Amino acid sequence: MRLLPLFVIPLFILLTHATPAFADDAAEKRAEYIRDNYTKYEYQIEMRDGVKLFTSVYIPNDDSTPHPILFQRTPYRVAPYGVSKYKTRLGPSEAFEKEGFIFVFQDVRGKFMSEGEFVNMRPQDAYKRGKKATDDSTDTYDSIDWLVKNIDNNNGNVGMWGTSYPGYYTSVASINAHPALKAISPQAPIADWFFDDFHRNGAFVTPMAFIFFDTFDKQRDGEFGYWPKAMESVTPDGYQFFKELGPLSNVNKDHFHGERPFWNELTEHPNYDDYWQARNVLQHLNDTKPATLVVGGWFDTEDLYGPLATYQTMSDKSKNEHIQLVMGPWYHGQWNSPKGGKSLGEAEFGFDTSAWFQKNILLPFFQQHLKEEDNVNIATATMFETGANRWRKFDVWPPKNTKNKTLYLNKNQKFSDEKPSAGQSDYISDPNNPVPHSANISRGWDRPYMVEDQRFAARRPDVLVFETAPLENDLTIAGEIDLDLWFSTNKTAADVVVKLVDVFPGVDVNNNKVDQKTGNRHELVRWGVIRGRFRESMSDPKPFEANKPTKVGFELYDVLHTFKRGHKLQIQVQSSLFPFTDINPQNYVENIFDAKEEDFVKAFHTIYHNKQYPSAIHFNTLEK
Repeated sequence: MRLLPLFVIPLFILLTHATPAFADDAAEKRAEYIRDNYTKYEYQIEMRDGVKLFTSVYIPNDDSTPHPILFQRTPYRVAPYGVSKYKTRLGPSEAFEKEGFIFVFQDVRGKFMSEGEFVNMRPQDAYKRGKKATDDSTDTYDSIDWLVKNIDNNNGNVGMWGTSYPGYYTSVASINAHPALKAISPQAPIADWFFDDFHRNGAFVTPMAFIFFDTFDKQRDGEFGYWPKAMESVTPDGYQFFKELGPLSNVNKDHFHGERPFWNELTEHPNYDDYWQARNVLQHLNDTKPATLVVGGWFDTEDLYGPLATYQTMSDKSKNEHIQLVMGPWYHGQWNSPKGGKSLGEAEFGFDTSAWFQKNILLPFFQQHLKEEDNVNIATATMFETGANRWRKFDVWPPKNTKNKTLYLNKNQKFSDEKPSAGQSDYISDPNNPVPHSANISRGWDRPYMVEDQRFAARRPDVLVFETAPLENDLTIAGEIDLDLWFSTNKTAADVVVKLVDVFPGVDVNNNKVDQKTGNRHELVRWGVIRGRFRESMSDPKPFEANKPTKVGFELYDVLHTFKRGHKLQIQVQSSLFPFTDINPQNYVENIFDAKEEDFVKAFHTIYHNKQYPSAIHFNTLEK
């Protein structure tokens, strides 16, 4: 049988550093403009410990005025290499290139053309270890120091930006920041990998980790500057592939063979222990001096936690009001697409939200702080209101003008503000038939699943559904959603998955005619999961006591969404979301990465909604 390629380049990389697929003629014109108006240089910049980092610099040919520096550090390769070979895209948008910045790109320590050892989410502790100690923060400081002293015609002001892993490198630049670093924009930044990307409240995101670390975690074999070859697979059907994979211990046995160091480390640390805590960037973001614009997407399945937690941490701990947030209706990195912000799957947003952001927020932000331009007025929080399809501006996020609201689960699949009197709902969770995360066939996950119609899941017997009556007025939820569920299982382990769904009416509420476009669409607004062992502590897990009602509380990440008049608010409760999250064995094991085939068993779960055990969700509604 001929093997089909798994992925040539991991999805993270395609979303964070590759040129978007816009029209060939437009790309050629942009590339021609860059070559005509910029001159490229390459340097090996020496760090304080003697390690040299490969850095490419694009300097405007117009030397009539000094230019600020826009700097990006990446583990994803600053190719093409060679002073005669030019990137076809330098800035977040074409307008940046015409604005006349000096663009600098650097391979981080240990990646591609840079010397040294690469460490994933390296602990930022150099300031504790002495003058010659290094980490990602000190490498940034040393690089900026060299750039402002050695690059001709720079105005002494430096900005940084980056998406995903480069977003993390942008965040850590704020730690003991160089005085020349005036503005940063961490976009979808990794903040804590136990909650970003590879774990969701302890549930392991198998395809994301498997696909990413297949190539990213391979060690260099002497060839610098090249991506290692990805493994091969026999099917594009991720549900089939990861189901046939079996227990996660088979990843090394059948595929990685112990040759992915970080994969080995994460499997040795299933809990939020000292290993993960040391890699939590948030603990270092307590005095952010550069002006900061944090950017994220409501439908970013990779890094939604990161931007929200980064903004909240920086704004809570910084003395000055210079931390700003933008959240748009975007998948991972969609805000960087030249024509990509109008829709996602079947969800439509009314206009090109990415182009609006680039023109009205991102470019003015850097113009203000790097070129000291006046008349720039960017709100503290610029948030896209899904459901209503409009931008909203707030003085703080979450907004203050809200009211608390609680909705209770009731019998007969009801969901209302009435407290329940009696009842419970039971369902089966079968590891041999897990609930798919999407109705689509994909190797790992596809972007539109974050807004996908959920009727495919609601009609399964292992998914509980609770919904309100049709709303008489618009209802806008702003901020996080807190879940208090009373749960039991007849085994000792379980995951709990909750989805918040916007149920469209089958008819137009204004004319009572059948809505041919949206029908009775059940649009996913937000989902979340918790591995039940972590219900009390992420560091100190414990099994369930069989058949004992137990409170399981966790949060769904922030939303700003309006459920329109005539729509219903629905939640779905289930115990698998496969293959996006791994299958819980449902027999408690100390380390799930060591689980055996016999540990995986069918279980009977119960959600209680009665006077003694009232399951509920809590959120804030925005007052108009």
